[in-house]
Amino acid sequence: MSKQHFTTKHANAATVKRNWHVVDGTNQTVGRMCARIAAVLRGKTKAYYTPHVDTGDYVIVINAEKVRFTGNKLDEKMYDNFSGYPGGLKEETARNLQARRPEVLVERAVKGMLPKNRLGRQMYKKLFVYAGAEHQHSAQQPKELKF
Repeated sequence: MSKQHFTTKHANAATVKRNWHVVDGTNQTVGRMCARIAAVLRGKTKAYYTPHVDTGDYVIVINAEKVRFTGNKLDEKMYDNFSGYPGGLKEETARNLQARRPEVLVERAVKGMLPKNRLGRQMYKKLFVYAGAEHQHSAQQPKELKF
């Protein structure tokens, strides 16, 4: 009897097919929505997912101003911003950040769920977040992503 040798098929830049998805953030819980978005950005929803290759799709998030938090997180969750100078640490509640720059809530949540290396930074560039219902990617004909 001869031994059979199986080879694992790895995805590469030539074999990856990228799709565009649009997510409506209206009444979505931030963490749950962003966890699913991070999985799509990484490519985990595809059959040919390869950990060391960016196999993910593009994701557009609209209505980021209408996302919600559970519990008291809106008033208790703090976002830090450090300028790099002594005394340059600024803290802001989720409620203030949502009123001022709602896109940042979703962007920071998704970025924290991606790998912390150059592959993760490459995946993060495929995320587009908009506070309102309008986006400028209609030419890509994005499909709606339901959760």
